[in-house]
Amino acid sequence: MRTILKFSLVIIALLLVANVNAQEKPATFGVKAGMNLSTITGDATDDVKAKVGFNVGVTLDYTLTSDLYLLTGLELSTKGCKEDVGLSKDATSNLMYLQLPIHLGYKLAVTDATKIVFHAGPYVAYGIGGKTKISESGVEVSVNSFGSNRVKRFDFGVGLGVGAEFGKIGVGLGYDFGLVNIVDVDNVSNKNANAYLTVGYKF
Repeated sequence: MRTILKFSLVIIALLLVANVNAQEKPATFGVKAGMNLSTITGDATDDVKAKVGFNVGVTLDYTLTSDLYLLTGLELSTKGCKEDVGLSKDATSNLMYLQLPIHLGYKLAVTDATKIVFHAGPYVAYGIGGKTKISESGVEVSVNSFGSNRVKRFDFGVGLGVGAEFGKIGVGLGYDFGLVNIVDVDNVSNKNANAYLTVGYKF
């Protein structure tokens, strides 16, 4: 996990240094925030339902050619799910991740001030906190989501999305597919899945 994060951060740092010496390949920073609709896929997920969450972060668009961009940044994203355990018992898993997407994007100019954006690529994420709330007959108990025999902190997957830029304002829709098992339980394999809507501003 640390090796992947360090490698990703080194790539971004090298691009920033290159940008200082190359005016024709500028980097554009921004901020974004939005809503998540997350769930868990895999074993024994018949009673799992999607959960609403949020995302917020900083973005970096680095120009590769006139139309191609490296789209990355660092974001705080909540994932997880709701589950009907049965017998008047249900659980809500809240997972909070620090996530780094590394996407290749194509921006199609519609007018001078409007662009359609298509993007796809991998992401790495690390769980920094979260609680699982278990409710039974009106009694609610909270336990840490991450830990031994619970959820692993490391997550890796791929994402894709589409959006539009109206000058400095941008909106986007996307979906992240988890590729690694996130649960520390024998003979069980579950993965994150997350749809998101974002609104952003470029500086």
